[in-house]
Amino acid sequence: MAGLTVSRMDFGNFMKSVRSKAPRTALSAAAAHLDVTRFVLMRMEEGAPTRLTKPQIKDLLGYYHASPEDQAKALALLEEVRAQDNAAKVQGNSKGFWKPYSDQVAPNFEKLLRLEGVADQIITYQPVIVPGLLQTSDYRREIIRVTLPRLSAVDVERRVELTQKRQTRLNDAGFRLEAFISEAVLWNRPGLPEVMSAQLRWLAEVGDRDNVEIRALPFAIGPHPGLVIQQFIMVHLPKGPSGMTLPPVVYAEGAIGSVLHENQEEIDEYREAIAGLRAVALSPESTKDLLVRIAKEHNA
Repeated sequence: MAGLTVSRMDFGNFMKSVRSKAPRTALSAAAAHLDVTRFVLMRMEEGAPTRLTKPQIKDLLGYYHASPEDQAKALALLEEVRAQDNAAKVQGNSKGFWKPYSDQVAPNFEKLLRLEGVADQIITYQPVIVPGLLQTSDYRREIIRVTLPRLSAVDVERRVELTQKRQTRLNDAGFRLEAFISEAVLWNRPGLPEVMSAQLRWLAEVGDRDNVEIRALPFAIGPHPGLVIQQFIMVHLPKGPSGMTLPPVVYAEGAIGSVLHENQEEIDEYREAIAGLRAVALSPESTKDLLVRIAKEHNA
């Protein structure tokens, strides 16, 4: 996995926790001490690659007045990052699958792809279209043509390929997807009726997997949190080598752009919304029945 790995995120999260306990916690002051930009330290704490050296990390830990235990732990985590980076290079997978398509995605979406690559669970809500991780190629193609009608045929296919590669996560052991979809998603037809019918049949099929749960929110259930929030993806991350639980991240997308929520209060609001969706959504079994029924109606 290029750049973003659980070990790297764990190291960044641990360094952030060390800074939070320091007498001087301002990131800009720490950056000035190392003679680097604030952006470099932000990237480090976010789990992104930087060119910071081991001596610089030691200097930073000293600047933070980190305890001997925290210093030893931070340096051990740094070695874990380097070991994973070296292993990735040997295996030939040091570059992420999305790199050839980076000209087709916005920065926040690229970070989402990085996060998805190391996630152990994803919870998503979609009020309008099928979640990307569950889209068939034909459906994805029609969505792209509707949203980006001037995009070249070549770039349309590149985006379809990116979606296909993104979906390989569904085959990974230890990965779980929980998807909530409005009934409107099942009726919104971006193109040919047979494409929509095939998409719904695929949802019914993939929903039978042990690691995939799809639950519909029918029109008849009345008020629910999904009526007042935009589409979102909550990414849960596994524990890193430090034993610390990495905080989840929420990617929310609207008509004019996207945002990544990492603030704990904002994450808690999405947790509450998810709890509300779980309380009213159809069971996976009833959702499958609804999918099969509407798929037939699209073909009628």
